[in-house]
Amino acid sequence: MFIGYARVSTKDQDRALQLDALKAAGCERVFEETASGAKTDRPELTAALAFMREGDCLVVWKLDRLARSMRQLIESIEDLRTRKIGFRSLTESVDTITPAGELMFHIFGALAQFERSLIRERVNAGLAAARSRGRVGGRPRADVSALSHARTLIAGGMTPSQAAKVAGISRSTLYKHGAVHKTPNGAGLETEGLRTSKKTASAQRKSATQ
Repeated sequence: MFIGYARVSTKDQDRALQLDALKAAGCERVFEETASGAKTDRPELTAALAFMREGDCLVVWKLDRLARSMRQLIESIEDLRTRKIGFRSLTESVDTITPAGELMFHIFGALAQFERSLIRERVNAGLAAARSRGRVGGRPRADVSALSHARTLIAGGMTPSQAAKVAGISRSTLYKHGAVHKTPNGAGLETEGLRTSKKTASAQRKSATQ
């Protein structure tokens, strides 16, 4: 089944030429749309692709009705190929139903794979370059000096939230790096330094009572 897709960029443009050509090509149904070719969100094109089944053929008047860039065109035709749907452009005489057109399908598929490989190589090269400069991916590590400052502030009587704000780090970072610990009964929070001070004071009281 031949399915036509006609598109104009503005309402001032006329689709009559496209519609006449698509009907003459034997399209049993035509989806019409007014949208810029640069837009990825084209509802009527999406509807046309959803309507089509294996063995159908998408027909356009010109290649630029389907896509406005080579990358977009390659991705669109590759998607049709994987779904075993044919493609035909009337003006450029592109017809993937013919043996020559089948070869073109494979060429577009190879181009799509080539572009994916290039993107993957660029990403890997960028990561390698970043690592060579001492930079690694993921979230940045907490500043050791800021953590130390926060511990000191908490030991001096500040709450974890106040200390985190003054030190310029998040409260969750304090917990993650052990700057703040829950007390045994879970009633409050304390730092390593504060626990040490409590142990010392307890020992002193015990010694005084002996």
